Amino acid sequence: MSSVARPHPAVGAVPRLAPWAVVPLAWFAVTWVAGVRQGLLVLVGLGFGAVLAATAFGFTTGWRVWLRQRDPTGLLAQFLAIGLAMLGTVPLLATHPELSGAVAPLSWSLVLGAFVFGAAMQVADGCGSGTLYKAGLGHPASIAAFPGLVIGSFLGAAHQDWWLSWGSLPGVSLVETLGAGGTIAAQGAALVVLGALAWRARRATGTRWVGRGVWIGAILLAVLGVANLVIAGQPWGIVYGPGLWGAKIVTWLGADLSGNAFWGTEARMAQVAAPVLDDVTTITNLGLLAGSLLVAARRGTACPDLGPVPMRQWLAAIVAGLVLGYSSRLAFGCNVGAFFSGISSGSLHGWVWFAAAFAGSTLGIRLRERLGMKG
Repeated sequence: MSSVARPHPAVGAVPRLAPWAVVPLAWFAVTWVAGVRQGLLVLVGLGFGAVLAATAFGFTTGWRVWLRQRDPTGLLAQFLAIGLAMLGTVPLLATHPELSGAVAPLSWSLVLGAFVFGAAMQVADGCGSGTLYKAGLGHPASIAAFPGLVIGSFLGAAHQDWWLSWGSLPGVSLVETLGAGGTIAAQGAALVVLGALAWRARRATGTRWVGRGVWIGAILLAVLGVANLVIAGQPWGIVYGPGLWGAKIVTWLGADLSGNAFWGTEARMAQVAAPVLDDVTTITNLGLLAGSLLVAARRGTACPDLGPVPMRQWLAAIVAGLVLGYSSRLAFGCNVGAFFSGISSGSLHGWVWFAAAFAGSTLGIRLRERLGMKG
């Protein structure tokens, strides 16, 4: 009989639980420096990152799997998340005027920006949230795209006024037009119809998502989205944060943004001058990055070896990140800020964004194939 002692089960659990010790530390540190609200938002951001990484939810991948293989699983999970988030968001917006929805103008820049964004996100293999959480996982293409997302978001916002001069109409809030009940009924019916059509046209299921993980992810994202609205006073967003980081960087380098139509407003100049942790989108973005990293550390899958990456794919990822950031500001958001939060807020621009970005994804998938990208 062997005399080698076996470790107690609790000892083996320590390495698995150790990364999550960061959670209370992050909450305490942010709360101490930036206040209770920001501390709560960092927990929400950690939740976003953990859910996206743990379930491989994937807005970009869900669209690609549907367009390539006619597997509607990812797309249906997105509709479920948006529908559930809407059930909490719309009544809150209707009864609490201090909360703001993700409502944006109906403009030519919205259509063009969303189409270009849809194409770029397929080449980058991630939208705004996808780029962040995959960068947290250590995926090379997402890390390469990340600086471009920052630069592009800043420049796109800086040029937004010029693009709007092409023509725009005021944003349409269905909550104000139809009321809470009418908005939920109309948008709920639209989501059900789209889901039914996708299910009827399916050719396969289980090509990427097997089991109930993606459905649990959809429910949790909806809950976290409503929590973000209640705590931050605005819906979940992604791309404003990187744009603000870019504005802080160029200001630190000596640029004067006071004359810019977007960054030069009094409120945004105050945000540029304020500590970075004061921004609600920044806090949730940083939490998202950390949440995905925690999941990767827990699973031992951080910085996966995906094999050699050809130089043209590196260049494509860098350029795609820049285009992602720029086009997202033209379109008033990405899959999160415009699609998820826009529709769940009852904004008509969310539906326009979805149609244009989905059309752009068909082009992006072809570009992706031309570049020899897998998946």
